[in-house]
Amino acid sequence: MDLARLAGLHGVATSYQPSRDVTVQVPERTVHAVLRALGADAGEPGTPPRLLPPTVVQWAGGPAPAALTAPDLTVRVRLEGGGEVPWREELPLGVHRAHATAPDGRTATATLIVAPERAPAVPGRALGLLVQLYSLLSERSWGMGDLGDLAELADWAGRTHGAGFVQINPLHTAVPGTPTDPSPYRPSSRRFPDPVYLRVEDVPEYARCGARQALAALADEGARLRTEVLDKGAHIDRDAVWAVKRSALELLYAVPREPAREAAYAAYRAAAGPDLDAHAAWCARAEGAGEDRADFHRWLAWLTDAQLTAAQRAAKDAGMSVGIVHDLAVGVHPEGADVWAAPGLYAPGMTVGAPPDAFNARGQDWGLPPWRPDTLAATGYAPYRALLRALFRGAGALRIDHVMGLFRLWWVPEGSPPAEGTYVTYDGEAMLALLVLEAHRAQVVVIGEDLGTVEPRVRQALARRGVLGTSVLWFERDWDGDGRPLEPAAWRADCLATVTTHDLPPTAAKLSGSHVELRDRLGLLTRPAEQEKAEDAADTAEWLAVLAAHGFATEGEEAAVAALYGFLARTPARLVGVWLPDAVGDRRPQNLPGTWDQYPNWRLPLADAAGRPLTLEELRASQRANALLGAVREGAGPRTAPPGARFV
Repeated sequence: MDLARLAGLHGVATSYQPSRDVTVQVPERTVHAVLRALGADAGEPGTPPRLLPPTVVQWAGGPAPAALTAPDLTVRVRLEGGGEVPWREELPLGVHRAHATAPDGRTATATLIVAPERAPAVPGRALGLLVQLYSLLSERSWGMGDLGDLAELADWAGRTHGAGFVQINPLHTAVPGTPTDPSPYRPSSRRFPDPVYLRVEDVPEYARCGARQALAALADEGARLRTEVLDKGAHIDRDAVWAVKRSALELLYAVPREPAREAAYAAYRAAAGPDLDAHAAWCARAEGAGEDRADFHRWLAWLTDAQLTAAQRAAKDAGMSVGIVHDLAVGVHPEGADVWAAPGLYAPGMTVGAPPDAFNARGQDWGLPPWRPDTLAATGYAPYRALLRALFRGAGALRIDHVMGLFRLWWVPEGSPPAEGTYVTYDGEAMLALLVLEAHRAQVVVIGEDLGTVEPRVRQALARRGVLGTSVLWFERDWDGDGRPLEPAAWRADCLATVTTHDLPPTAAKLSGSHVELRDRLGLLTRPAEQEKAEDAADTAEWLAVLAAHGFATEGEEAAVAALYGFLARTPARLVGVWLPDAVGDRRPQNLPGTWDQYPNWRLPLADAAGRPLTLEELRASQRANALLGAVREGAGPRTAPPGARFV
């Protein structure tokens, strides 16, 4: 069969358009490699047309799916909740099985997703915080921020500043190593949270453990790790933190559980099912232990799930309209638990990345094996649905990293440079319908990270189904017009708006230009340093001029930071997020793309403008932080904000 036709049948792009007037041809060797990974052979004839596609989506209140309304086709539906009925337009929400029979006797089955029209909406308009949880240590932390700290941060932000949400980094289980990969976006498993975030003293068995002396010694070691980070300039060391916490948790695991606790643990195990068993078995193997160790890891997953739920409860009790916003990474580590448990779900010899763009001329290879779209569809999207359900537990909202990946991903064949990858299409309507369905069931808001190159149809589909986008101030310009910064009224409403993110310079660094100097010192610039500095300074100056034209004071760093966030408050954005390092003047990025050991990515504690680490207690008392959050709320006051844009 013709290569282009075969590629089209399997959703493999033979060319792509990085911009409207540019088309890039994909190397034939790339197309062949991707087709092999999908189990397709360019020498074989194509399969005959199917009576039904693998998946059919029926939106509540929408038109009937064309696949189910073909003339003379008889369709019956086996309902998710049990029973079988003839197909009709008013079916209950859920994931069903459609069985079709044609007049000539041919039959086919398909997954039938009946989804609500839209995902849950944000209840009003909300101000919130964006934080990398590991970076926020309190006076009780054992060397890194934990779930107890998250609950306390949410309580302060909600009660003191009327904040509606706290967005955190992915808390997925990491792959243990020497050292452990610190990136929260390259986990072992996205399905289960990492117990390194547990607050040991909040485990109920802690109070009943008889090994008081051993626990006290471990708590002292945890305090030493905290002191090393806060007072002695050490980076956050997850391996050291986990070694101490694991030893303490082993003591607590040995404590007999009270009947109610044992029943709750049994219920969690039953609900999590084989996925939990496989995850726990992998964790035991990773430690070099046997099957008898697996129950310890099942128990850890239960404890972590309980503390996540407690953090969300604390956020809601503090008056937050949304609560904790969790983050879903785009993929998993090739040697982690998820791949080990279901290797056939992932495309062999492929990794996910991004094509070349204005920010990375070489493209990107993230080293994450992609899900095979055909295998995913054949399972009725069961792994995806289980993942969503797990993440929605204990969440008020879910941020989806690289949300465009629901529709297509950039696959890079092993051994090829990232620029020689290609796009592989997923059933975006099915992925989106399941996302909306599970969000509806959990009553959780969904936020898509849609920065970078995004097809217009993707943004339109997400907006139509109630998935919020992400708008970063520095990128919000009239790209189809004069290229100037967008006026507040021109911003989209259905988004989380912020000034910066974990992958970008903190605002203080952007204003001073020190982020360019940092990249220059590390050899990351692709153009002369003076040219980079001049262009960056011009960009900053243009934004400051816009702020001044809107009546904001911009003299001095603190005033300029407050003005930038105050500007966001005047947009119609449903959610406005303050990057927590901006609240205290921290100049260091949490992650510097393009570096590995040259920079301490994902290992820095929150710090003030002088680089001195700050505790959660010091944050709450910070005049600068409290002033900024107060100013942002005031910026959305009745005299400055557009109608309906006040924070609730």
